[in-house]
Amino acid sequence: MKKTFVLLFAIWNVSAYAATEVRLATHSSFDLPKEHIAAFEKQHDAKIVILKSGDGNELLNKLIISKKSPIADAVYGLDNANVSRAHQENLLAAKQPESAATVVKLPHALAVNYAFVNLNYDKKWFADKKIPLPKSLADLTKPEYKNLVVSPNPNTSTPAMAFLLANIGGLGEENAFKWWADMRQNGIKITKGWSEAYYTEFTLNGGSRPIMVGYASSPAAEVFYSEGKLSTPNMGNLFLQGGNYRQIEGAAVLQGAKQPELAAKLVQYLQNPSVQKDIPTSMWVYPAVKGVMLPPAMLHANVPPTHFSPQDERVHRQQKAWAARWTKVVLK
Repeated sequence: MKKTFVLLFAIWNVSAYAATEVRLATHSSFDLPKEHIAAFEKQHDAKIVILKSGDGNELLNKLIISKKSPIADAVYGLDNANVSRAHQENLLAAKQPESAATVVKLPHALAVNYAFVNLNYDKKWFADKKIPLPKSLADLTKPEYKNLVVSPNPNTSTPAMAFLLANIGGLGEENAFKWWADMRQNGIKITKGWSEAYYTEFTLNGGSRPIMVGYASSPAAEVFYSEGKLSTPNMGNLFLQGGNYRQIEGAAVLQGAKQPELAAKLVQYLQNPSVQKDIPTSMWVYPAVKGVMLPPAMLHANVPPTHFSPQDERVHRQQKAWAARWTKVVLK
């Protein structure tokens, strides 16, 4: 009996002093150096549990499905195309922590980073084939570009949805969907997410598609990860009318969080200057907080001269219908 009591007391004593878990739901591209995670855990006697949930719209769908019993305390990876839906679905806590001063804003959440979605291309492939680069989205519907383009699905991928919004904003709704219908006829390849497009289908990684929907900062990542082998990227950016979009991502406390106070501190921590400084070379996006210096590698990341998107309210009102129409036009 005495041994049992001692054992139970020991178990209670360990659990009483165990670090409190705070769960962060993210998209699959979330990545931060381990020292930032460790620093937060040490400061707050906490344990961060990161729940990667696919691409951005997959993440949103999982949060919606589980909102009666939230899978996390906070979320990172909602963006300016889907955060309003998250708010409408009552996924986000009514009161969010105070934000740092940022260069971009996001409703209902704290802006953490931003990036530009556009078309990337394989420089060497085009040089070897002696095929001229397209000068417009319309060029991509011509026979010489048949079976050359890959894009993620906007129903599951936030960069793909951002690209669709750029099309609608820059070409107009009817012309945008006509372009997609023409691209279907011209052999565009659709993948579930950005990772499949880049690592499997893109020619730089052994695939057959030399043009893909990606990010303007991807060439910088290519040079950085070459570890000195490259001084200039093999990947380039195509900044075409109706093909550029500024994506803003953020973090927020979830409604029904088990650890709301700790979740609020974690959301604010993602705006910490030390974290923001490493965001460019961790996730290849721009830091949202004002005054953060960019690393040298980002010199290879170009910014499009213009970017197009419908107004936020229109996106909130029409996005579901646009996604359904895209599916009908491109996949069915």
